[in-house]
Amino acid sequence: MGTVRRLMSFLTRTFLTGASLLGVFPFGVLPVDALADGMPQGGDNGVQAEVAGVDTASRKNSGVAQASPFPAAAKAQPAGATTENSGAGQASLADDGLVVLPPVVAFAPRVANSTPADSFSMPVTALRFDPVVDVQARSVGETQSDVSIRGGTFENTGFVLEGIPLYAPQTGHYAAELPISPAFLGEPEVRTGASNILTGWNGTAGSIAYSWLPVVQGGSVSAMAGDRDLFGADARAALVSKETVLGRRLAVEIAASHSRGDGPFGNERRIAADGTPAAEDEVPFSDHSFQRYNLRLQQRDARSQTDLFAGYQAKDYAWPNLYAKGLPSRLWRDEREDVRTRLFVLNHRQELGGGDYVRLGASHATTKDHYSIPAIATYHARHTTTVFTATVDGRQTLRASAASATALRYRAGIVADSLRSNTLNAGRHNSRTLFAASLLGEHAHALESTGGSLVLTAGGTLDEGNRDPGALSPAAGISWRNDSPGGLLRRAGIDYSESTQLPTYMALNSAPAGLFGGNASLGRSRARNAQISAEFSRERWAVTPSIFFRRDEDLVDWVFDYATAGSRRARPVDIDTAGLEVSVRRSWEHFSLTLGYVFLHKDDDYTSGVTGSFYAMNYARHRLTAAMVFRLPYGFEIHLDNEFRVQERNRLRTGTDTPLLGSLGIHWRVPAFEGLTLSAQVDNLWNTSFQDVPLVPSAPRTFSARAEYRW
Repeated sequence: MGTVRRLMSFLTRTFLTGASLLGVFPFGVLPVDALADGMPQGGDNGVQAEVAGVDTASRKNSGVAQASPFPAAAKAQPAGATTENSGAGQASLADDGLVVLPPVVAFAPRVANSTPADSFSMPVTALRFDPVVDVQARSVGETQSDVSIRGGTFENTGFVLEGIPLYAPQTGHYAAELPISPAFLGEPEVRTGASNILTGWNGTAGSIAYSWLPVVQGGSVSAMAGDRDLFGADARAALVSKETVLGRRLAVEIAASHSRGDGPFGNERRIAADGTPAAEDEVPFSDHSFQRYNLRLQQRDARSQTDLFAGYQAKDYAWPNLYAKGLPSRLWRDEREDVRTRLFVLNHRQELGGGDYVRLGASHATTKDHYSIPAIATYHARHTTTVFTATVDGRQTLRASAASATALRYRAGIVADSLRSNTLNAGRHNSRTLFAASLLGEHAHALESTGGSLVLTAGGTLDEGNRDPGALSPAAGISWRNDSPGGLLRRAGIDYSESTQLPTYMALNSAPAGLFGGNASLGRSRARNAQISAEFSRERWAVTPSIFFRRDEDLVDWVFDYATAGSRRARPVDIDTAGLEVSVRRSWEHFSLTLGYVFLHKDDDYTSGVTGSFYAMNYARHRLTAAMVFRLPYGFEIHLDNEFRVQERNRLRTGTDTPLLGSLGIHWRVPAFEGLTLSAQVDNLWNTSFQDVPLVPSAPRTFSARAEYRW
């Protein structure tokens, strides 16, 4: 009954809030351009408006119009067209004097609040209330977050930038530590199943794919302040050349961000084991200090784009029970971490016409981590990892006619990593070189009887490494798309894929005994994924359900065992996960709504023999999300995110298993000062105490106010 009451509370607060706002500010509901609705494409992205026959991932930032699979529908840019105006997405002038308009990409984020109340925005911020992504935070999301897809773990979720894997070899806890301003990036795309074959890497549950946005001249500055001495500032500026150099526009973009705060626990008194008050804390243990600096150079013409990026991020923070609390009955333990990340990326994309392209990329990343437990004066773990990556991917049409087209999609890459550590030295190696190659053939055939098209795909991935045996993983799928204007069902498909993953050094090289017990014999894990997905749309409604099943074999999980108090153990486990995802979207002139529901069921082979699973069995059986944006008169907007979840029982977690979470932002675009926006935001709106990660206390309600000026 308690769960039912909290569910009713979620529905009541979410929808009655919307009804009351619409009651206070009545509008006529007017239709809007269908392109702005951003109808989602299955469970795999849903952040861009769809253009028939266009692969969303490949066209997102290409800057040129992509073609349909069928030449009869292609509208290629005329030969000899030249860029007429500066900046990305400008019109071009063809040889016959006709103006060729640039492609329009309309973003429709799945969340209402893409900024946090407690720091500057990071790539993980936009995932916090995503209906198909679960962010499990220690403290606030920008401090340290584990990102899981479809009930996976933080280590079998991949991150990719323009086809380049962003890989954290020490521990997947740092996978989301991307030192990149979200202003540089398009909306994150969630890739699962067969679509993960060509974008994901070392992520068997799915991947988060990012693309560079074109550099547009202008900039912004903002400052924020909040409770508990919170202060932050953010600045971005971009310059695009007015003249071309060898037919290409040159652009430069820079950004800098800073945030600091004392946190909620720094000035509180704790209770000693005998019940008497302990001494006042001499060192705050929930404070944070973040900095990030970015530089990007871009050159671009009508059919190509080259980006060179350099980023640095420093995060120094503390939080009780951050990673290594002892027995659940014991008091909080102070823990501190200092993570510094450097990332250099170079990539080039060349459009070949008709939807074909080739993309080259390389990256170099360094992560330095210092983790300490003040109560254990001698415990200072220092790690440095370096990762070099080089990739190539693309699409090539093999044959095409008015009724069918056959193409080949390909990807190959090499990743070399190394580790230096004063504690992770009990394994078999501290460096390795990994190679992956994927090949996927796709055949599209027009169906005259239904006015749609049928697409067949088949291929696979080869994973090799110099430390472990390789593996071959197949993939196949079939999908149907309704290309005619009418019809409720717009798309349907089924696919099957396999993928593999190697453990991180934290699991391989930790000593068998101690706070984190490693296992040097861990090997390659394998996942088998099957999914059925569809898209229904009517006018401005879109509904995208997906049913999926994944079998994980030898997945690495961390478990807690009372037999060795205060320690975690890495062990291989087998888990079957079945689930349902449904996303509902609707946009009106003054109001937009995104609803999400996820159901998960897991069968495992191990938790009956251990105290608890920290990650693989830490999931929500039912999760509902609601993102609403109210566009009010006089420049006001209200952004409201809510999430209700029914968490799987976990013996390590204390407190509620049915939390109601929320974030509320109020924004005012000041009419008298063009470009100025004032806002206030509340995170953890309902002040819910819920342990995203078992044993780790949640962040309480946080308030902040922000002023931003754009030009």
